[in-house]
Amino acid sequence: MRKIRLLWTDDEVEALKPHIIFLEEKGYEIDTCSNGNDTIDLVRQNRYDLIFLDENMPGLSGIETLKLIKEVRTDIPVVMITKSDEEELMESAIGSEIADYLIKPVKPKQVLLAIKKILDQRRLITEKTTTDYRQEFSRISNMISTASTYSDWTELYKKLVFWETELEKSTDPGMTEILKLQENEANNSFSKFIMTNYLGWLKPENHNKPLISPALFTKKIFPHVQEHKPLFFILIDNMRFDQWKTISAELSGLYRIVEEDVYFSILPTSTQFSRNSIFAGFMPSEIAAKMPQFWINDDEEEGKNIFEEELFKNQLLRKNLKYKWSYNKISNSNEGKKVNEKVRTMLVNDINILVFNFVDMLSHARTESGVIRDLANEEPAYRSLTRSWFLHSTLFELLKTLASHPVKIIFSTDHGTIRVQNPVKVVGDRNTSPNLRYKMGRNLDYDPKKVFELINPEKAMLPKTNISSRYIFALNKDYLVYQNNYNHYASYYKDTFQHGGISMQEIMLPVALIEPV
Repeated sequence: MRKIRLLWTDDEVEALKPHIIFLEEKGYEIDTCSNGNDTIDLVRQNRYDLIFLDENMPGLSGIETLKLIKEVRTDIPVVMITKSDEEELMESAIGSEIADYLIKPVKPKQVLLAIKKILDQRRLITEKTTTDYRQEFSRISNMISTASTYSDWTELYKKLVFWETELEKSTDPGMTEILKLQENEANNSFSKFIMTNYLGWLKPENHNKPLISPALFTKKIFPHVQEHKPLFFILIDNMRFDQWKTISAELSGLYRIVEEDVYFSILPTSTQFSRNSIFAGFMPSEIAAKMPQFWINDDEEEGKNIFEEELFKNQLLRKNLKYKWSYNKISNSNEGKKVNEKVRTMLVNDINILVFNFVDMLSHARTESGVIRDLANEEPAYRSLTRSWFLHSTLFELLKTLASHPVKIIFSTDHGTIRVQNPVKVVGDRNTSPNLRYKMGRNLDYDPKKVFELINPEKAMLPKTNISSRYIFALNKDYLVYQNNYNHYASYYKDTFQHGGISMQEIMLPVALIEPV
């Protein structure tokens, strides 16, 4: 059985030796540290069950260190140790989510009591969460086997995301592994569902279909435009439903969620196709045919999303909507600050569109950077990085400003992403699209049983660069790797976050209306 491991940070760490010896005799494993910066490094490198943290330290204070700890690991309980019982200090500490606080001088038995109280509480939470999930296991399995409509899949996916975040509170890794197996089973079934139904959804006469990318503005944004109440449409590129739930939890007290729904991305689930489709109100082949000057093919060097403003303007003209509107794309903090400086001018518009690219940049950075890979080595860590970005972002600053105005805000995204596991071999010529989750080309060789193939892209309303071009899509956690240097690239891209293919995470996306409380 693994020993309970504690970290104790105090700038007078030498004075703690009697306490350390007492706790080691009780069977605990203790690491010590004398400052906040080293504490953060140790938390990144080790798995601690509990941290004792001195509030009054030179350099980073205890409160500052606590905030940084929570950005790295939200689940570690922290006991603050302070020389003062001032109310303001305690409120600040409690507001930063400490598990408990002790006032110096502390006695070894006080420390032992705090450990037992906190860890027993965690054990009880784990037991309750585990018991609740066990009770849901059979129901979820039944939902997977019987899901036959997009509504069934929406309900199932929301439930899986709920339990994924709930089990983060548990210290029982066994339940998390079981949930992963259920999620994998669900994605396999979802892939079959999409392959069976997707083309049918694109037929105009079919009214039994989910909301898809081209109809997002018509169905979810335009109906909420009203006079003297500006609407802000915030599109966070590459944001999954679980990431939205992480962000929305931080809005409590500022905003209330009026409506939260799921819509379905078109294929391919990539920015070039899904986001252009959202702003145009057209499927990709319609954009290419009716507005060829705004469509960039896969094999062209030009940026694939540089005409969103023009596409949206065209959609308004087609629908004869005379809104006053603005469009801003934010890829870094400086661009975000410039937008925030224009809040007053935006408040006189009917619609303000803000596209934030951070989550997509994080996904790509994780592929290229070993440091980011280590920081986001699991789904909970990936969500935690998203939360950390949001809390320190110019977007959050903007939302805090807008909370004092009569506004409506709609959050959504263009597609999601999935952490890929299984390489699938593909042969293609040099004009084949490079995406790992889909390929478009005319000389593709692959196992048709392992992909969703579209021999006639026009049926999926997708443009093609050659009369014999076809599309193939990766399923669940697969990724498409060329035969040349196969082993190297299969290893390099394994466990990276990719998009463009078919999975619940890429296709089923959040769209939520919030208003100030």
